[in-house]
Amino acid sequence: MQLRRKLARAMGRAITDFDMIADGDRILCAVSGGKDSYAMHALLVDLARRAPVRFSVIAVNIDQGHPGYPGHLLTDYMAAGGHEFRMISEDTYSIVTEKIPENKTYCSLCSRLRRGILYRIARELGCSKIALGHHRDDAVTTLLLNLIFAGQLKSMPPKLISDDGDNIVIRPLIYCAEAELAAFAAEERFPIIPCDLCGSQENLQRKAVSQLLADLDARHPGTRQNMLAALGNVRPSHLFDTGLWKRLGLEVAREEGSARDEAGVGAPAPDVLPVGNLLRNLA
Repeated sequence: MQLRRKLARAMGRAITDFDMIADGDRILCAVSGGKDSYAMHALLVDLARRAPVRFSVIAVNIDQGHPGYPGHLLTDYMAAGGHEFRMISEDTYSIVTEKIPENKTYCSLCSRLRRGILYRIARELGCSKIALGHHRDDAVTTLLLNLIFAGQLKSMPPKLISDDGDNIVIRPLIYCAEAELAAFAAEERFPIIPCDLCGSQENLQRKAVSQLLADLDARHPGTRQNMLAALGNVRPSHLFDTGLWKRLGLEVAREEGSARDEAGVGAPAPDVLPVGNLLRNLA
C-alpha cells in the first residue's frame, strides 16, 4: 500500500505539472500486458475514483498477431476487475516480419504501427487522451540515447499532440521509477504478458545505454533521478541552439558564480527556466 501511494503521488505530480487530465476526459489507457501499463491502468482507475475532476478510463490492448499471444490473460484480468476494456486484433506482425530483415529489431516499426492503430481507436471510442506507460527510466535513457547517437538534446515529451492534431498523448508515469513499478506489479500479481513473443532482437543501443545508466546509478545513487531533475531545470543560454536563443530573446549568458548567484536571493536569472515556463515560452 505504501508503494502504491508513492507511485500515485509521483503520477499525480506529473499530471498536475503538465495539465494531463481535464474534467470530462475519456482516457484510452494503452495496456500492453507489461508491468508498466498494468501499473498505469491501476493507478489511473484509482485516481478516477477520487480526483476532483471527472474522467473515465478505458483500457485498450492490441493483439498484433504474434504467434502464441496470450491475450486471454488481459481479458480475464479486466473482466475480473469489472474494467472497461477493448481487445483490438490487427495483424501487424506479418507486416513487420516482411519489412524488417531477420535478426534485426522490429520495435521501431512495430511501435509506429501500434501508435497509428491507437490513434484510430481513440477517435472511434471518443477518447480525448491516450495514456502511454513510459516512466522515468525510459525518459532518461532516451535523453542519453539522443545525446550520444543522434546529437540531439531531447527526451520524451510528457504530453504531446499527434502530427494530425487529433490526438493528445500523455505519459502519467514519467516521474515514476521503473524499479518501483516492477515491485508494485509483483505486489499486485499482474498477469504479465512477455514482450519478446515476436523473437525480435533487442535494440542494442538502448540496451547499452540502459546498462550504462544502471552502472552509474550503482556507483552514484540518484543518477537517474538527477537526470530527470535536469530535464525540468533548463538553462537555455548555456546551450548552443541559436534558434532557441532568438525565440527566448536571450543575448548573453550570465557568468556562473555572479554576485547575484552568490547572494542566492531574488528571482531566478532570466536564462534559468523551470520546464513549465520553458514550454510556455515555446508554445
